[in-house]
Amino acid sequence: MIRIAITDDKMVNRITVRQNLQDTTGIQIVFEATNGEEFLEKMETVSPDMQPHLVLMDIDMPLMNGIEAIAAGTIKYPLIKFLVLTVFDDDTRIFEAIQAGASGYLLKDDSAAQLIEAVNNAVEYNSVPMSPAIARKTLQWMKNGGVPAVSDTQESLQKEILSERETSVLKLMVEGLDYKKIAAALFISPLTVRTHTSKIYEKLHVNSKAQAIQMAHKFRWV
Repeated sequence: MIRIAITDDKMVNRITVRQNLQDTTGIQIVFEATNGEEFLEKMETVSPDMQPHLVLMDIDMPLMNGIEAIAAGTIKYPLIKFLVLTVFDDDTRIFEAIQAGASGYLLKDDSAAQLIEAVNNAVEYNSVPMSPAIARKTLQWMKNGGVPAVSDTQESLQKEILSERETSVLKLMVEGLDYKKIAAALFISPLTVRTHTSKIYEKLHVNSKAQAIQMAHKFRWV
């Protein structure tokens, strides 16, 4: 049985996806979420034996968008696959989703049969399903020998999530400094560093220094 979670802020989209999947043999929908933050919160309440194998993730959502959720989710739950299901087919969005850790990229106007096939292929065969239009774009990147120009999304994302001081603390964490050395470098107390670190973990939805550093590298914040 393939367990699925659906994350999309629009009810009509969640209903459509549920209807396309719920009568499919071998697929079980374990929960739905309206944004990335709610997805991560629900993951905390799901027992390990009921965690989804795959998450269908929209991109444009309030509070926490799909790119952020995939980045955090792939670090906290490395065995779960994240399949983007969105209306956006621009190069930057595709590249950022893949960079964040997406296992595939589908468009919402793909057929139910294509969605079911993509889910099965991603989980059962570890493939990287893509809509034909997305696959063509990806192939074009390869032919051109590069990747699309990335906007300032990642930088603005950092500024939205972390304060300037928290960013400074995170950068020093990446450099390998402990609390005392970070405190000395920033002229603050070790206790203040611990407070900033706790807030960093909370805002990035991670549980450890290693996961925070992974997130920083994934988004190229440092």
